[in-house]
Amino acid sequence: MVTIVVDEDMHRSVAVPLKQLGHQVLDVRDHGLRGAPDQEVFAFAQRRGAALLTGDLDFANLLAFPLGTHHGIILTRFPNELSTQRINEEIVGSLIILEPGRIRIRRP
Repeated sequence: MVTIVVDEDMHRSVAVPLKQLGHQVLDVRDHGLRGAPDQEVFAFAQRRGAALLTGDLDFANLLAFPLGTHHGIILTRFPNELSTQRINEEIVGSLIILEPGRIRIRRP
């Protein structure tokens, strides 16, 4: 199982399929971190040995968050017109493979 911290820019419902898959999911809003600086959110995830799930492009800054120094940052870029329900439907039952330079999704 993976522990995942969900940043405040993600809809709360993204935690549902992750929890159904057996992962521990922590939402920053439930831990007094709404509006907290990125470094504070990052530190929270690291103290818990968790990957950070975010849509905040600031977390893509390799100088601020160097590769190999954390438990993982998952930066999602979904179009605004794509509903959270549709995003969740894409995850449940699918195999998502993240590789350097590409993402493969196998749907049922």
